[in-house]
Amino acid sequence: MLPFEHIINIDKENKIAVYRQIAVSIITAIRNGVLKPRYHLPGTRELSKALGIHRKTVIAAYDELHAQGWITIIPRKYTAVSDHIPLLKPQRWNAADAVPSYENSFSLPFRRIDEEIEKSRSGLLPEIIIDDGHPDVRLSPIDELLKTYRSYTSKRHTIKNANIGTEQGTSRLREELAHYLCETRGLTISSENILITHGAQMSIYLAAQLILGPDTYVIVGSPNYPAANAAFEQTGAKLIEVPVDENGINTEDVELICKKKKISAVYVIPHHHYPTTVTLSAARRMKLQELAATYSFAIIEDDYDYDYHYNSSPYLPLAGSGHNGNIIYIGSFSKILDPSLRIGFMVAPTNFIEQCTALRKIIDVGGDGYMQNAVAFLIREGELKRHLKKAKKIYHQRRDFLDGLLKNRLSPYISYALPSGGMAFWIRLSPEYPVRHLIEIPQLKILRTDEKLNAFRFGFASMDEKELEITVDFLKTALDRF
Repeated sequence: MLPFEHIINIDKENKIAVYRQIAVSIITAIRNGVLKPRYHLPGTRELSKALGIHRKTVIAAYDELHAQGWITIIPRKYTAVSDHIPLLKPQRWNAADAVPSYENSFSLPFRRIDEEIEKSRSGLLPEIIIDDGHPDVRLSPIDELLKTYRSYTSKRHTIKNANIGTEQGTSRLREELAHYLCETRGLTISSENILITHGAQMSIYLAAQLILGPDTYVIVGSPNYPAANAAFEQTGAKLIEVPVDENGINTEDVELICKKKKISAVYVIPHHHYPTTVTLSAARRMKLQELAATYSFAIIEDDYDYDYHYNSSPYLPLAGSGHNGNIIYIGSFSKILDPSLRIGFMVAPTNFIEQCTALRKIIDVGGDGYMQNAVAFLIREGELKRHLKKAKKIYHQRRDFLDGLLKNRLSPYISYALPSGGMAFWIRLSPEYPVRHLIEIPQLKILRTDEKLNAFRFGFASMDEKELEITVDFLKTALDRF
């Protein structure tokens, strides 16, 4: 008889039930070839005595093994390893050599997306976190949103409505959003022209998958939104970078490229370009649309923070002017309400939306219908407009307050252009103050840095004046030490 008291490991401090620990140990012994097919296991009384546990625990373990097909139980005769288990070569048993399954690496061939996965420096949150332009959740109408959400989960007709058609987005949100975009951004659309997604990034990814592919070209700004670049590169398309200056992406360079290569798409962030915060000028907007018509390429217009423009009214989107339907317009509620509220949207011709919806269903069967309908309620009741009016005023004040702090306390170290809108500054450090030194400070986390340009984004909207002052003082102290 094998020494089952050594084959079976029991840890009474473990949260896993003892009977399951017994079952797992026996399964492991079978798979390792220690227990062969048709091997007779000790009786429940004998095994319970050897292990020093109650017999009912062993009975429960055997019942579990029998239910899973690992053993055969012949009542009042014997219990044996199933003869359907393949004969395996015995392996030396040593508890010290046992490695939990998922501490092993996946050893079969698989596709690698990123060769340089960034690991967190520690489990502790830094004292100072500078985001790349997030809204202040404390200002958002979250209470009203959650109140509406809860009410929808308790009514029969709203429960039914929330679970229908979520692969494209609930009809209620798409209808309200169509009216809202028409009224505020001049987009003449219907609900069928809208796809609701899990944030703007999903919209970018879906559009890229349908428009681009190997041996195609896409033009992007330089510098640009890294996640968009990654989505384009995943299709096999080749990126062509065009400089972004104080007037946005250089359309003269775009034209020169179009004369030499067949361009499938141009990705543009017309308001508050990421990361530099500049706005695409009116002249370049017109030029880009002319080029799109002449050279037959799609424009992917990422208008992620359209609503926050301070010096004047924002330009109407490219998608709001006359065009041939080849502008894919992308926006997000995450920049209005809360970054964790992953609701974005895509606007495009119906045939394109249908195919994006079909692709989306392969990776994600649909969004949160209750939350989508709750957002629709905020739009319909005017709560979203009231929130934007209040938030825009406060963010404008915070922008100007930070501008004063930077001039008074950090001017020897940095340069920047005051952004006309958005929720972040693009800060360039003087050459003698490398941004990598800031990155290395454990108490500080900056979400968007660029070592090549020696710059970083300073999101101001999520901080009140006191928090902005603390952050700037922290940066000044750090830079003084360089």
